[in-house]
Amino acid sequence: MSHVKAGGTSKNTRDSVGQRLGVKLFGGQKVRTGQVIVRQVGQTKRAGKGATTSRNYTIHADRDGVVAYKVRKVRRFTGKTVRRTEVTVE
Repeated sequence: MSHVKAGGTSKNTRDSVGQRLGVKLFGGQKVRTGQVIVRQVGQTKRAGKGATTSRNYTIHADRDGVVAYKVRKVRRFTGKTVRRTEVTVE
């Protein structure tokens, strides 16, 4: 007969690595064409002039320049206006 009691089971042993999201270049910093400015889930920040949004909502620079952030009012489909940050490359 065993002298060690049953160990039981563990359920929450799985863990995933972080996605490294967030702002990569802040306002006033220089950026080159194609460089990542913001990595995000969903459209929390919008791409303005000189920036494009990819399929996973990552904002890239369209041209060389300086990154700038501006808060704009955007109208939703329902007619409600909300404030959103717009990323531009000047």
